Amino acid sequence: MFRTLFRSFKAAFLLFYGIAEVIIKRPHSRPERAAWLSRTCSRMLRGMGLQVATIGTVPMEGAVITNHLTFFDILVHSAIRPCVFVSKAELRKTPVLGWMSMMAGTVYVERGAGGSASKAAEGMGKAFRDHLPLTFFPEGTTGTGDVTIMPFRSGLLANVIEVGAPITPGFLRYELSPKDIAAGKTNREDVNWGEQSLLQMLWRFAGLHSLKVTVVFAEEPVRFSEAAVADRKIAAEEAREAVLAASELSTP
Repeated sequence: MFRTLFRSFKAAFLLFYGIAEVIIKRPHSRPERAAWLSRTCSRMLRGMGLQVATIGTVPMEGAVITNHLTFFDILVHSAIRPCVFVSKAELRKTPVLGWMSMMAGTVYVERGAGGSASKAAEGMGKAFRDHLPLTFFPEGTTGTGDVTIMPFRSGLLANVIEVGAPITPGFLRYELSPKDIAAGKTNREDVNWGEQSLLQMLWRFAGLHSLKVTVVFAEEPVRFSEAAVADRKIAAEEAREAVLAASELSTP
C-alpha cells in the first residue's frame, strides 16, 4: 500500500510539473510541444519504476503502428522520442489528459462524423511535414492480452497510404518482475487496461514492484501489395500481419 500511495503522489507531482513547464515555456511549434511531452513522459515512467528497452532502429519519421494494451503505451512511445499521436476525439473532453494531448499537438479523429477523414489526413500531413513520427494504434482500443493483436481498423492506415508515408510496425511487450509474479500479479489484471477505469488501472499499476517494457521495431516499413493499396481492408490485414511478425522478435 505504501508503494502504491508513494508512486501515485509522485506521478501526480511529475504530471503537474510537466503542466507547469508547458504553461511557463509556452512552446508554439509542434516539434517543441512533442519534445515537451517526451520529457514529461520520460520523467513519469522513471518515477513509476517502468524500464523501457527498444529493439531495432527507432523510426524518426513516417507513421508508426503497434499493439495497444494500456494507457502507458502512449507514455512509452513518447518517452522513446518526440512524436505525434492520433487519438479519438473523445480524449479532448478528458480532464487534464485532454488538455495535455491538445498541447502536445495530437491529431483527433471523430468516428462516423462527416469530414473527419479529411481533417485527420490534414493533421497527419502537418505532422509529416514537421518531420515527426506519427504514432497510432490500428486496433482502435486497448486489448486484454487474450489475443496477441486484435483486428485492425482500416481508416487511418488508408489515409497514410494515400499520402505515401512509410508505416513502420512495432510491438510492445510488458514484463512483470519476479517479485510481482510471486505476489500473484498478472499482465491481464495489473498492466492491461481491459474493462477497468483509468483510475483503477493507474492504481494497480502504481502498486507493482517494477515493470519492464520492450518495444521492438521492424527494420523496414510495411510493404503493401497492390491489392492492399486498392483495398483498405486488405491493407489492414497486411499491417496486422506485419505487427504480428514484430511480436515474434520481442519474445524473450
